[in-house]
Amino acid sequence: MNWLKKFWTFLKEDTWQSWLVSLILLVTLIRFIFFPLLSFVTGAPLPLVVVESCSMHHQGDFDDWWFRYGEQYDRFGISKEYFKTFSMPTGFNKGDIMFVWGRSNSKIGDIIVFTPNSESTAQHPIIHRVITTEPFGTKGDNGKTNPRQLDGSNTQRLDETSIKPEQIMGKAVARIPALGWIKLVFFEFSRPEGQRGLCN
Repeated sequence: MNWLKKFWTFLKEDTWQSWLVSLILLVTLIRFIFFPLLSFVTGAPLPLVVVESCSMHHQGDFDDWWFRYGEQYDRFGISKEYFKTFSMPTGFNKGDIMFVWGRSNSKIGDIIVFTPNSESTAQHPIIHRVITTEPFGTKGDNGKTNPRQLDGSNTQRLDETSIKPEQIMGKAVARIPALGWIKLVFFEFSRPEGQRGLCN
Protein backbone atom coordinates (compact mmCIF):
# COMPACT_ATOMS: atom_id res chain seq x y z
CA MET A 1 0.00 0.00 0.00
CA ASN A 2 3.05 2.24 0.32
CA TRP A 3 3.24 2.54 -3.48
CA LEU A 4 -0.41 3.70 -3.54
CA LYS A 5 0.33 6.43 -1.02
CA LYS A 6 3.35 7.57 -3.07
CA PHE A 7 1.28 7.54 -6.25
CA TRP A 8 -1.46 9.64 -4.59
CA THR A 9 1.16 12.12 -3.37
CA PHE A 10 2.58 12.29 -6.90
CA LEU A 11 -0.86 13.05 -8.38
CA LYS A 12 -1.29 15.98 -5.98
CA GLU A 13 1.98 17.56 -7.08
CA ASP A 14 1.75 20.69 -9.23
CA THR A 15 3.94 19.42 -12.08
CA TRP A 16 3.25 18.76 -15.76
CA GLN A 17 4.05 15.07 -15.21
CA SER A 18 1.38 14.69 -12.52
CA TRP A 19 -1.11 16.63 -14.68
CA LEU A 20 -0.42 14.32 -17.64
CA VAL A 21 -0.77 11.15 -15.56
CA SER A 22 -3.97 12.50 -13.97
CA LEU A 23 -5.43 13.22 -17.41
CA ILE A 24 -4.55 9.74 -18.70
CA LEU A 25 -6.04 8.20 -15.57
CA LEU A 26 -9.24 10.24 -15.94
CA VAL A 27 -9.69 9.27 -19.61
CA THR A 28 -9.04 5.61 -18.76
CA LEU A 29 -11.60 5.63 -15.93
CA ILE A 30 -14.24 7.28 -18.12
CA ARG A 31 -13.62 5.01 -21.11
CA PHE A 32 -13.26 1.64 -19.39
CA ILE A 33 -15.30 1.99 -16.18
CA PHE A 34 -17.81 4.85 -16.31
CA PHE A 35 -19.18 4.28 -19.84
CA PRO A 36 -19.46 0.47 -19.60
CA LEU A 37 -21.22 0.83 -16.23
CA LEU A 38 -23.57 3.52 -17.60
CA SER A 39 -24.27 1.35 -20.66
CA PHE A 40 -25.16 -1.58 -18.41
CA VAL A 41 -27.50 0.52 -16.25
CA THR A 42 -29.29 2.21 -19.18
CA GLY A 43 -29.37 -0.81 -21.47
CA ALA A 44 -28.12 1.41 -24.31
CA PRO A 45 -24.86 0.74 -26.18
CA LEU A 46 -24.46 4.54 -26.47
CA PRO A 47 -25.80 5.96 -23.19
CA LEU A 48 -24.53 9.48 -23.97
CA VAL A 49 -24.75 10.91 -27.48
CA VAL A 50 -23.39 14.22 -28.77
CA VAL A 51 -25.75 15.77 -31.34
CA GLU A 52 -23.64 16.41 -34.46
CA SER A 53 -26.15 18.07 -36.79
CA CYS A 54 -29.00 20.59 -36.86
CA SER A 55 -31.61 18.03 -37.95
CA MET A 56 -33.66 18.47 -34.75
CA HIS A 57 -33.30 22.24 -34.43
CA HIS A 58 -36.45 24.39 -34.29
CA GLN A 59 -36.36 27.83 -35.89
CA GLY A 60 -38.22 30.37 -33.74
CA ASP A 61 -40.75 29.54 -31.03
CA PHE A 62 -43.02 26.51 -31.21
CA ASP A 63 -46.04 28.30 -32.74
CA ASP A 64 -43.91 29.88 -35.45
CA TRP A 65 -42.19 26.56 -36.17
CA TRP A 66 -45.51 24.73 -36.41
CA PHE A 67 -47.02 27.39 -38.68
CA ARG A 68 -44.18 26.82 -41.16
CA TYR A 69 -43.72 23.06 -40.89
CA GLY A 70 -46.83 21.61 -39.26
CA GLU A 71 -48.14 20.25 -42.55
CA GLN A 72 -45.16 17.87 -42.60
CA TYR A 73 -46.75 16.12 -39.59
CA ASP A 74 -50.43 16.52 -40.50
CA ARG A 75 -50.08 13.82 -43.14
CA PHE A 76 -49.04 11.38 -40.41
CA GLY A 77 -52.07 12.27 -38.29
CA ILE A 78 -49.98 14.32 -35.85
CA SER A 79 -51.75 17.51 -34.80
CA LYS A 80 -50.22 20.56 -33.13
CA GLU A 81 -51.76 19.68 -29.76
CA TYR A 82 -50.58 16.08 -30.05
CA PHE A 83 -47.06 17.20 -30.91
CA LYS A 84 -46.96 19.39 -27.79
CA THR A 85 -47.28 16.22 -25.66
CA PHE A 86 -44.16 14.70 -27.24
CA SER A 87 -40.76 14.40 -25.62
CA MET A 88 -38.75 17.61 -26.16
CA PRO A 89 -41.42 19.26 -28.37
CA THR A 90 -39.21 22.26 -29.12
CA GLY A 91 -36.37 20.08 -30.41
CA PHE A 92 -32.72 20.47 -29.48
CA ASN A 93 -29.47 21.73 -30.96
CA LYS A 94 -26.20 20.62 -32.37
CA GLY A 95 -23.71 20.28 -29.53
CA ASP A 96 -26.27 19.07 -26.98
CA ILE A 97 -25.50 15.86 -25.11
CA MET A 98 -28.41 13.41 -24.97
CA PHE A 99 -28.90 10.83 -22.24
CA VAL A 100 -30.15 7.61 -23.89
CA TRP A 101 -32.31 4.98 -22.19
CA GLY A 102 -32.52 1.54 -23.81
CA ARG A 103 -34.77 -0.35 -21.41
CA SER A 104 -38.21 0.72 -22.64
CA ASN A 105 -40.25 0.55 -25.82
CA SER A 106 -40.48 3.55 -28.12
CA LYS A 107 -43.71 5.23 -29.16
CA ILE A 108 -44.78 8.04 -31.49
CA GLY A 109 -43.20 11.30 -30.37
CA ASP A 110 -40.16 9.71 -28.74
CA ILE A 111 -36.71 10.69 -29.93
CA ILE A 112 -34.69 7.59 -30.71
CA VAL A 113 -31.09 6.84 -31.57
CA PHE A 114 -30.77 4.19 -34.27
CA THR A 115 -28.12 2.71 -36.51
CA PRO A 116 -28.53 3.46 -40.23
CA ASN A 117 -29.85 0.75 -42.55
CA SER A 118 -27.16 -1.48 -44.04
CA GLU A 119 -27.44 0.15 -47.49
CA SER A 120 -26.81 3.63 -46.12
CA THR A 121 -23.47 5.41 -46.30
CA ALA A 122 -24.24 7.32 -43.08
CA GLN A 123 -21.34 6.69 -40.70
CA HIS A 124 -22.92 7.57 -37.35
CA PRO A 125 -26.12 6.69 -35.50
CA ILE A 126 -29.10 8.94 -36.26
CA ILE A 127 -31.18 10.74 -33.62
CA HIS A 128 -34.67 11.63 -34.88
CA ARG A 129 -38.30 11.64 -33.73
CA VAL A 130 -40.60 8.62 -34.13
CA ILE A 131 -43.61 9.46 -36.31
CA THR A 132 -44.83 5.93 -37.13
CA THR A 133 -44.54 2.66 -35.23
CA GLU A 134 -45.77 -0.03 -37.64
CA PRO A 135 -43.13 -0.07 -38.98
CA PHE A 136 -40.96 2.34 -36.99
CA GLY A 137 -40.33 5.53 -38.92
CA THR A 138 -38.60 8.76 -37.93
CA LYS A 139 -38.12 12.31 -39.14
CA GLY A 140 -35.92 15.22 -38.11
CA ASP A 141 -37.81 18.18 -36.58
CA ASN A 142 -35.86 20.74 -38.62
CA GLY A 143 -38.48 21.39 -41.29
CA LYS A 144 -36.06 23.51 -43.30
CA THR A 145 -33.47 20.73 -43.80
CA ASN A 146 -35.85 17.76 -43.34
CA PRO A 147 -38.91 18.63 -45.41
CA ARG A 148 -39.89 14.97 -45.77
CA GLN A 149 -39.28 11.57 -44.27
CA LEU A 150 -36.22 10.00 -45.89
CA ASP A 151 -37.02 6.83 -47.81
CA GLY A 152 -33.62 5.65 -49.08
CA SER A 153 -33.61 7.76 -52.23
CA ASN A 154 -31.40 10.45 -50.64
CA THR A 155 -27.65 10.85 -51.16
CA GLN A 156 -26.80 8.77 -48.06
CA ARG A 157 -29.41 6.13 -48.94
CA LEU A 158 -30.78 6.52 -45.41
CA ASP A 159 -34.19 4.89 -44.96
CA GLU A 160 -36.25 6.26 -42.07
CA THR A 161 -39.50 4.63 -43.19
CA SER A 162 -38.83 1.08 -41.99
CA ILE A 163 -36.49 0.95 -39.00
CA LYS A 164 -36.06 -2.52 -37.53
CA PRO A 165 -36.29 -2.91 -33.73
CA GLU A 166 -32.71 -4.21 -33.65
CA GLN A 167 -31.51 -0.92 -35.16
CA ILE A 168 -32.90 1.08 -32.21
CA MET A 169 -30.25 1.76 -29.58
CA GLY A 170 -32.55 3.61 -27.18
CA LYS A 171 -34.49 6.82 -26.74
CA ALA A 172 -33.32 10.24 -25.60
CA VAL A 173 -34.79 11.05 -22.19
CA ALA A 174 -32.75 14.08 -21.09
CA ARG A 175 -30.25 16.55 -22.49
CA ILE A 176 -27.36 18.73 -21.43
CA PRO A 177 -27.35 21.84 -23.67
CA ALA A 178 -24.19 22.78 -25.60
CA LEU A 179 -21.69 20.72 -23.55
CA GLY A 180 -20.98 18.48 -26.54
CA TRP A 181 -19.19 21.35 -28.28
CA ILE A 182 -16.15 20.40 -26.18
CA LYS A 183 -15.88 17.39 -28.51
CA LEU A 184 -17.35 18.84 -31.72
CA VAL A 185 -14.96 21.78 -31.91
CA PHE A 186 -12.12 19.40 -32.80
CA PHE A 187 -13.98 18.02 -35.84
CA GLU A 188 -15.79 21.07 -37.24
CA PHE A 189 -13.20 21.94 -39.88
CA SER A 190 -13.35 18.44 -41.35
CA ARG A 191 -17.08 18.85 -42.07
CA PRO A 192 -18.52 20.21 -45.33
CA GLU A 193 -18.77 24.00 -45.12
CA GLY A 194 -22.57 24.03 -45.00
CA GLN A 195 -22.60 21.74 -41.94
CA ARG A 196 -20.24 23.80 -39.77
CA GLY A 197 -21.13 26.08 -36.90
CA LEU A 198 -24.25 26.76 -34.90
CA CYS A 199 -27.80 26.03 -36.03
CA ASN A 200 -29.86 28.93 -37.39
